Amino acid sequence: MLSHFPAFFRVAGQVVAVFGDGDEAYAKVRLLRNTSARIVAFTQNPMASYAALLARHAIEIDRRDFVPDLVRGATLVFAATGEAERDRTIVQAARAERIPANAVDQPDYCDFYTPALVNRAPIAIAIGSEGVGPVLAQMIRAEIDRRLPRSLGRLGRLAEDYRSAVDRLIPRGVSRRLFWRSFFKGDIADAVEKGDMAEARRGATLLMLAGTRRSVGRVFLVGAGPGAEDLLTLRAHRLLMEADVIVHDALVPQAVIDMGRRDATRIPVGKRKGCHSKSQSEINDLLVELAREGKRVVRLKSGDPLVFGRAAEEMAALRDAEIPYEIVPGITSALAAAADFELPLTLRGVASSLVFTTGHDLTGDILPDWARLALSGATVAVYMGRTVAASVAERLMAAGLAEDTTVAIVENAGRQDKRLLHGTLKELPGLEARVELTGPVMVIIGDAVAGADFSRSQPLNGVASEAPVLLRN
Repeated sequence: MLSHFPAFFRVAGQVVAVFGDGDEAYAKVRLLRNTSARIVAFTQNPMASYAALLARHAIEIDRRDFVPDLVRGATLVFAATGEAERDRTIVQAARAERIPANAVDQPDYCDFYTPALVNRAPIAIAIGSEGVGPVLAQMIRAEIDRRLPRSLGRLGRLAEDYRSAVDRLIPRGVSRRLFWRSFFKGDIADAVEKGDMAEARRGATLLMLAGTRRSVGRVFLVGAGPGAEDLLTLRAHRLLMEADVIVHDALVPQAVIDMGRRDATRIPVGKRKGCHSKSQSEINDLLVELAREGKRVVRLKSGDPLVFGRAAEEMAALRDAEIPYEIVPGITSALAAAADFELPLTLRGVASSLVFTTGHDLTGDILPDWARLALSGATVAVYMGRTVAASVAERLMAAGLAEDTTVAIVENAGRQDKRLLHGTLKELPGLEARVELTGPVMVIIGDAVAGADFSRSQPLNGVASEAPVLLRN
């Protein structure tokens, strides 16, 4: 967690005082030259290169001995004399006047830190390390500086020329955001980079006229994956940043929801066992209503939208309402669970097929198709597996699957707080009693499971045992 809040000071025309004669003062003045601040250098005997910099840019020099009154009226104060005690005295004088101050290489006497700066005025990127890694900050600055086009500042100034007209003509919300997104990339940006400002202005004007037409809403059915932020796809992340509304399931972690725009509306519609905040029909109606208002809507689902995500009903409702939509796949929990265990879901000569099931169709006397596949060697991944563990195990064993068939269990697959268990089909019914498993539980059953790495998992029956032996034909 950051101990400093990143911010930009308004310094145009304001006095920024720099105290010192040597390298430290020189570096601060050179950094401040990126701004339109009124720099005052308090120096009596500046080193030659510093004196040349001050003369070259006609920077104001004050040669008086330091007294506390010298800081009065400044917006910022830099104490860069190279003498620790003197710098602390300067900072104390600034703090007495409620002026933010910075003493070089003395963190306790820094009300702010100077960042590594990428300057594409009026666009600026500041990289800070809270004083612990200035070299790292400089390395990051160099990488960003290399990637950003030199024309970025000109593009920003062109945008400023159009801002008032865009505010008048294009409605707030999705239409305006889409305008600016198109403005800052594509033909307009290319024309600015080539130096053809006339072409850039023509393109911007045409884009603005097109943006005055009412925008049609759109719904994105987005897979959030198993819950780890870094397993979200790049497309899903981009859409979250563009969404007006995020309609999310209960199983999607807050950290993933928070990756959306700060001002996006967030609507929970979660369905957990025995507790539905909205019915599926209500969710369908909500998506249609929001899209008809012209909103860009992200329907954020745990895992993949097309795997036990009831996406079919939502797609049907959107098609009936003639609302455009798009599917954005996510990593389904079975794949994340397998990765946690380093578990081959398919294995040559052992398992050549894979079944995804919730196990809730184990009713009546007829064995489900997936259960028959398990008997033929398929690997079975059971979603929401804790509550159906006993019925799954009993039916499979009754049908003839060996009771010593290996099972792997993962709570919160793919996340930092995951919990791994392993055992056999005979032991699986005991999973229902594990009430401490409050997160989503994935159960994987089959001969291929024996090839997993069980060194980081606990035995399901609570008794350590040898890792299962991999079966081979």
